[in-house]
Amino acid sequence: QVQLVESGGGLVQPGGSLRLSCAASRIIFSINYMGWYRQAPGKQRELVASITTGGSTNYADSVKGRFTISSDNGKKMVYLQMNILKPEDTAVYYCNVGASIPTVGFQNYWGQGTQVTVSS
Repeated sequence: QVQLVESGGGLVQPGGSLRLSCAASRIIFSINYMGWYRQAPGKQRELVASITTGGSTNYADSVKGRFTISSDNGKKMVYLQMNILKPEDTAVYYCNVGASIPTVGFQNYWGQGTQVTVSS
């Protein structure tokens, strides 16, 4: 079953902006982590940005100063604002959510990915 729903990907010119959204409303357990990963063709999946329920954020060096991650814990939403996009940002972007499940423990949930293409 699809637990996360991603939106906001598309085609944009270099220097443009996109905002990705991830809805985790189907996850009924306590969420303690939200993040965005990306994977370009022929490359490994890498962490782009993450945020904890306490508001602590982490960014890949390649996106610092250009991308901003934010969340709405009440709505179980996570966003990635991407500015000054570069061709090297082209990749499939995946939403990742971590939750604590009673009697089971910590479990990761992944979105199906949304394509971001930066090209002239």
